[in-house]
Amino acid sequence: MDYSNLKVKLNENHSWPSVYMFKFIVHDDAHKLDQVQKLFSKEAELSYKASRNGSFIAVTGKELMLSADEVIRVYQKAESIKNLIAL
Repeated sequence: MDYSNLKVKLNENHSWPSVYMFKFIVHDDAHKLDQVQKLFSKEAELSYKASRNGSFIAVTGKELMLSADEVIRVYQKAESIKNLIAL
């Protein structure tokens, strides 16, 4: 995926360092949830919401990011998680 447009938009809308909010959706599976949690540092604020039928989990992660490149690195790591949806 080409992240150049995302980098431009991030730099237009954020002053770094800044708390950035990530949103991901994964199947309700302990392994998948563990993979998503590993995208973040221990200092990140994570919250979870199960889908109505319980088959998916929405994960919101708020973390202090130092630059647009740091945000993009998280999204690049997330690409390795099968069937993950990034919002």
